[in-house]
Amino acid sequence: MSMKKWPKIIVIAGVAGLALAYSLGQLLPNLRTNETTIQVDINDPQLIKKGEYIARTADCVACHTTLGGESYAGGLPMLTPLGAVYSTNITPDKETGIGLYSFDDFNNATKHGVRKDKSALYPAMPYPSYQIMPDEDVAAMYAYFMSGVKAVRQENKDSELPPILNWRWPLAYWQAIFAPKREFTPETSDPVLARGQYLVEGPGHCGSCHTERGIGFQELTLSNAGSEVFLSGAVIDGWRAKSLRGEYEGLGIWSTAELVDFFKTGRTNITAAFGAMAEVVEHSTQYMTEDDLYAMSAYLKTLSPATGQPVTAPVKVDVTTQKLMDGVYDSRGSILYAEYCQVCHRADGKGVPRIFPALEGNSAVFSKDADSVLQITLSGGRMPQTPHDRMAFTMPEFINLSDADVAEVVNYIRNSWTNQASEITVDDVVKMRHFLSKKPKTGTDIAPDLSIDSASKVSASRGANHE
Repeated sequence: MSMKKWPKIIVIAGVAGLALAYSLGQLLPNLRTNETTIQVDINDPQLIKKGEYIARTADCVACHTTLGGESYAGGLPMLTPLGAVYSTNITPDKETGIGLYSFDDFNNATKHGVRKDKSALYPAMPYPSYQIMPDEDVAAMYAYFMSGVKAVRQENKDSELPPILNWRWPLAYWQAIFAPKREFTPETSDPVLARGQYLVEGPGHCGSCHTERGIGFQELTLSNAGSEVFLSGAVIDGWRAKSLRGEYEGLGIWSTAELVDFFKTGRTNITAAFGAMAEVVEHSTQYMTEDDLYAMSAYLKTLSPATGQPVTAPVKVDVTTQKLMDGVYDSRGSILYAEYCQVCHRADGKGVPRIFPALEGNSAVFSKDADSVLQITLSGGRMPQTPHDRMAFTMPEFINLSDADVAEVVNYIRNSWTNQASEITVDDVVKMRHFLSKKPKTGTDIAPDLSIDSASKVSASRGANHE
């Protein structure tokens, strides 16, 4: 064969291969979908009420509502390394929402990531977790969205992913590899723990933030079965989502009662929720029943420590408190702490119960990844608003501090009292500042309309790190 023909053959083969891949990519979503015999009475008040509760446990409102926008009308930008993806309108509007979706259409989108036109959904939608939800629960949600949610006409926004990478059909391959069909498998015969496992693994989709992701942006594991990676912590959206397993930096020093309190109110006597976890509490967990909060908390306490992670705190003598009380400022970091932080978090770093979270012994502060403490220092934030505490306290942003001063005070906090952590650099501050300049504001980034003075502003790390 003439060498001149090879380029032409390669081009033809490439085009044929792409055409085959495209055809298969169009077929794969159809293999994921299910047809059911379920008939949903969308006007049944009890079913609507049940669906509203299930939608709360799944935290649908948090992603499908943008700041200042109509509930469930979409438009919230979700940042990815390749660009923003916007949540869609899931109100019952027939032109821009899901008003024309049948129950099967809704079920397949929710559980299998396939929308009505048989295109694959971006994995920003946690359908790999929702997949274990029973059809009956999804039917209740369908009734709620069709009859309990106000229809809003709002066009959906296109993603900002670059050309080619925004094609939908390759997502079908991602789904086949990383989100195969699965069912819920209880780890125990204990009904309370099984319920807690289901809530954590399924509608609560805790792994979406607290489980490390792989090269394809997939959760490395979707359950605790045979893997300690599950809920062992990850960095997402500029926050350190702490480990929810049994090590010291995880939930090892938390009691079940403290977890219930945290999920219900967004705070304990020691810590408070900020950032994405504040949104979870504000939109989801505060509405859950006491039984479900207990089941979820009890299940999390059964998770063993990740291999190699310490289960007790390293020993260190606190010399910081006395120095601050004596006015001995022997570093730039100590001066900055006294000026900007001490009024709320106190000389001993323990803050004020349920008002100003502790920095001493706070795993978000001394975590290997300093993302959370950096982000809350630069951008501020507020606690979730719930009816269980007097007000949602706010931390002011310290974005006007120089990069060098931010690094100094963060390193001081990370290594004072009994805290021990690696030091960050000015470059780390610069990177976080650049990240925040592109990050859209969300509800918990904005202070509530409360008249509080500077002493009522909280300076703490992000709640998804839990302490």
